[in-house]
Amino acid sequence: MIFPNFDPALFTIPQFHLASLTIGPLLIRWYALAYIAGILLGWRYATGLARNTRIWGGGQATATPLQIDDLILWITLGVIVGGRLGYVLFYMMPLEQERALLARDWTEVFKTWHGGMSFHGGFLGVCVAIIGYSWANRISVLRLGDLVAPCVPIGLFFGRIANFINGELWGRETGLPWGMVFCNDRLRGEPGGCLAGEYPRHPSQLYEAALEGVVIFLILRIATHHVTWLRRKGAVTGLFLVLYGIFRILIENTRQPDAGLANLPLGLTMGIILSVPMVLAGLVLLVIALREPLPPVVVTEPTTPGAHEPA
Repeated sequence: MIFPNFDPALFTIPQFHLASLTIGPLLIRWYALAYIAGILLGWRYATGLARNTRIWGGGQATATPLQIDDLILWITLGVIVGGRLGYVLFYMMPLEQERALLARDWTEVFKTWHGGMSFHGGFLGVCVAIIGYSWANRISVLRLGDLVAPCVPIGLFFGRIANFINGELWGRETGLPWGMVFCNDRLRGEPGGCLAGEYPRHPSQLYEAALEGVVIFLILRIATHHVTWLRRKGAVTGLFLVLYGIFRILIENTRQPDAGLANLPLGLTMGIILSVPMVLAGLVLLVIALREPLPPVVVTEPTTPGAHEPA
């Protein structure tokens, strides 16, 4: 199969004048829209979870919808700042040429439009945001994590679809029938060669969208709504960490290693190295959560119609 020549920009707002200012042209890119969609839909999903008292054992959720409205700003900053700093730390600093670029122009750290966001960096940024918000509002860090974790696969799904549209993060060469040739005018390097090569490759972006997005979302949905793990502090957070780490490690074996990082020890990739600690931390949280006795169900009567709104 041939990779479709998608335009990374959904549409372009032409240049216009506002008073004495000239603005534009402005490109509305799929990648930016993926971030916006993931954050907005995740926000609404978290609000629905908070309003569904049944899945919390009949008691009050970790955070109120109003607190979630405030939390979303913290998380957005964590995703953007953490994602970019993580990319610089994990994928630029190990490479001599990238270190030289940063030495010549340190503002490159902030130039997200040049490409480069790291999930693991964004994850750490969100962790910092959750810890900071929990401390400021005297909320349990793990219980707030349990509220946020089921929403993360939504953003992962849209992000990986945007990676596919951009024709980036392609997979390793494959002879499978669905292998895709990631080569078009935008992916041609100098002098005229194709950056991805002329051979079929795994559409690893779609693998990640399916596993990290759809499958993890469905498993966490079962955990929150049918197994009632939101009653167990840290269980949903731990389950997400284990699932993401395992799926990412599996997919890394079909994904083309990042440029300059293809010869790491033991055949590992940077994605595998960063995902192993997630699996270990998730297992620890799961063991602790499942050893704790299950809190009793709180029987309450709704005070207003619709008080038990499902997520």
